[in-house]
Amino acid sequence: MATIRLGDEAPNFTAETSEGTINFHEWLGDSWGILFSHPADYTPVCTTELGTVARYTDEFKKRNVKVVALSVDGVESHHGWIKDINETQNTTVNFPIIADEDGKVSELYDMIHPNADSKLTVRSVFVIDNNKKVKLMITYPASTGRNFDELLRVVDSLQLTAYHKVATPANWQNGDDCVVVPAIATADIPAIFPKGFTEVKPYLRMTPQPNLD
Repeated sequence: MATIRLGDEAPNFTAETSEGTINFHEWLGDSWGILFSHPADYTPVCTTELGTVARYTDEFKKRNVKVVALSVDGVESHHGWIKDINETQNTTVNFPIIADEDGKVSELYDMIHPNADSKLTVRSVFVIDNNKKVKLMITYPASTGRNFDELLRVVDSLQLTAYHKVATPANWQNGDDCVVVPAIATADIPAIFPKGFTEVKPYLRMTPQPNLD
């Protein structure tokens, strides 16, 4: 069974999807990616999740993020389910759903947790950066739908902290103050963060969010 850790390269695969065959790394290109799994087609919680992702298309595009779902059912099943999602969630699913009937991708990403269910995938989420590195993993049980506002918040944090020497504090939202990373000496902060900073404690220095441009 594969074990994936943060910082690992996201395993590549070729798979059939609702939008044709994709090679995962080629499909990602220079984009960030979110790969998330569903226990099965025609399940109620998943229907709401995929509808939500479709409605958030513009938000993902702003962040240069491609999304791809996975279910252990086949392509024909996916197409029928997509019609239901579009109808009930008042949206248009415009991202691929992987047909993982043989469980190859599920096994590659350790999405089958036998003590939860021997056949169905748990709700795995992998955020992958533009260098194909795994930056975040979250695993939900089949009964709990995901919070996609939280995933957007996480992507904002990951992209900000990838390019600036900051970390984001608890409950941080895009635009909030950030933590200056401990590796930066307090004396060096003004040169790196011209917006200023507040020293709460010698190890806790806050600065306004740097610009991402």
